[in-house]
Amino acid sequence: MTVQEAKRLAKKIMMAGEIPLLVGHFGVGKTDIAREIAAEHGRKLIILVLSQMEPGDLIGLPVRDETKTKFLPPDWWPDDGNVLILLDEINRAHRSIRNAIMQLLVDKRIHNHILPEGVWLMASMNPPDENYDQVELITDPAFLSRFFILEVHPDVNEWVEWARRNAVPQEIIDFIGKFPEFLSVNYSVSLKATIKPSPRSWYKLGRVFALLSEDEKKEFGYILASGIVGPEAAKVFVDKITLDIPSSIDVLLQGKIPSELNVHEANGLLVRLVDFIASIEDTDLRRLLEKVDTVADNLIKLSQVVPKDSFEAFARMLVSLSNTPGLKGEFCEKLLRKIVTKI
Repeated sequence: MTVQEAKRLAKKIMMAGEIPLLVGHFGVGKTDIAREIAAEHGRKLIILVLSQMEPGDLIGLPVRDETKTKFLPPDWWPDDGNVLILLDEINRAHRSIRNAIMQLLVDKRIHNHILPEGVWLMASMNPPDENYDQVELITDPAFLSRFFILEVHPDVNEWVEWARRNAVPQEIIDFIGKFPEFLSVNYSVSLKATIKPSPRSWYKLGRVFALLSEDEKKEFGYILASGIVGPEAAKVFVDKITLDIPSSIDVLLQGKIPSELNVHEANGLLVRLVDFIASIEDTDLRRLLEKVDTVADNLIKLSQVVPKDSFEAFARMLVSLSNTPGLKGEFCEKLLRKIVTKI
């Protein structure tokens, strides 16, 4: 998602009392999102760079209180609830630090220190790949289940607007406008594939969904759901609540295609079509094979209302499936030939 989309959703998530986790490459604007949200809501911003901290920096120093030992609050601990705390670089934090912040994520407290009511929490990290210095990959489902994962990618138009506001030389703005591929790295490894649904995650999703308008549910429902219950459950959930999006079989055989689709609806529909064809039983596959001309016509019709690059990605998936032995490979190969002939 773009920086502005991540900012919009992060605010909704924190308003619901939950915690967004921004995942993106260095320089994409994760910290700026926190700064802008804090400024817009008049909140003090506290940034904890976890890779540079030890457990004592989170817990505070121990002191003797009569017959007991207690911990003094660390110097960053907020005095009131009008605060946004950014837990930065959690992917580079030692396991002992992640263990220490677990109580903060779960109970909004560390030992005898309790966060004031109303404090917002946000976290950020780089993608989980070999390009970053990480203590270890974060795959603990109990840890990840505390967050709404929002994967942030740079958008050229957004960056150009930001660059103009921040007095970036026009030569650089013009260069990026002409060669957008040089704005940022374009590879990404998703954390979402490791997320599985749980009673807690559905509860968290419900708290955020309660703050969304119907239009926001349609536009951002899948992004939010996939970041807390995982992509598989999110697709089924969004299919269920988004009644105006047709089923895969309706698209392929009946040509029931909306006249307009936003980018999220379009990508969601194409993903569902790929999953449908990849997992279809031979009985239904024979039905599609008998009507392959109709299926090709309907997919060509679909290509007119979805982004060109999204449909090209869908076609590449069909090419991959055409190499599958048996009826599925035969169907995909014949379908691709029909599409190429008809275009």
